[in-house]
Amino acid sequence: MKSIIAALALTTALTIPASAEFMLDSRFQDTDGDLVADIPSDASQLVDPDTLIFAYTPVEDPAVYAEVWQEFLDHMTEVTGKEVQFFPVQSNAAQIEAMRAGRLHIAGFNTGSNPLAVACAGLRPFAMMAAADGSFGYEMEIITYPDSGIETVEDIKGKTLAFTAETSNSGFKAPSALLMSEFNMVADTDYTPAFSGAHDNSVLGVANKDYDAAAVANSVKARMLERDVVSEDQLKIIYTSQTFPTTGYGLAHNLTPELQEKIKEAFFSFEWAGTKLEEEFSKSGEAQFIDISFKDDWAVIRQIDEANGVSYTCG
Repeated sequence: MKSIIAALALTTALTIPASAEFMLDSRFQDTDGDLVADIPSDASQLVDPDTLIFAYTPVEDPAVYAEVWQEFLDHMTEVTGKEVQFFPVQSNAAQIEAMRAGRLHIAGFNTGSNPLAVACAGLRPFAMMAAADGSFGYEMEIITYPDSGIETVEDIKGKTLAFTAETSNSGFKAPSALLMSEFNMVADTDYTPAFSGAHDNSVLGVANKDYDAAAVANSVKARMLERDVVSEDQLKIIYTSQTFPTTGYGLAHNLTPELQEKIKEAFFSFEWAGTKLEEEFSKSGEAQFIDISFKDDWAVIRQIDEANGVSYTCG
């Protein structure tokens, strides 16, 4: 992992403007200029639900993560005095729509979908997992399998490259920009794109030789290796990116200010030692929650969106 400064340094040959245009949906206000929806000042627009719904980004088997997160959710119940339920989501789009519709109150959105969740669903990101020393991040890797005949990125020409979903940073946005800017390779012209739906599907697809190559988050791959879902000898890395911020955790903008503070308290007071959360996420180096700034820490992701022509227009 790298420091916050290093995480924002673009070390590839991407041609990216200094700042990406970012606007919230007209339903939201941003009077302080932090690029995040303000908490409504009109009390009639605030909600204080008896049951809080939490969702983790749909990168792997939701059934596995329901158990991983249970001790944390029990802690949140103690801190907030609210029942907290785990909500398994099947796609980034479904997760964003659930918060936009008021059915989801707290969530970890993957790196790439965070800006869309902020713009369209009123997500207020405030936390991210980090190592014990405060460093954080993951890299996008392009992987293949041994004996695939692929030794370099250029060798993907004429073959199938698996992405995860169009809202994923490491699973689509970053590799697409990279392939175009650094290798002059265009989807459907130089290679055939496929969409697996999730990072674990892409890793498994390469390991089982269903895909010639795939762009994945190495943090997900590391946890799969630790669980023996795949083995090192099934995979080969041909490209590693700069470091990106990892999953951003946030809450719905219209929760009461008092409840928002209690939820944040639950994140930052949670004791990881001996929990299933520690057992799972220590596999990719995480050991705590740290405070984040969407405006600063997600600048590189908004820049990649700009390079890809991504629009934050909400349907």
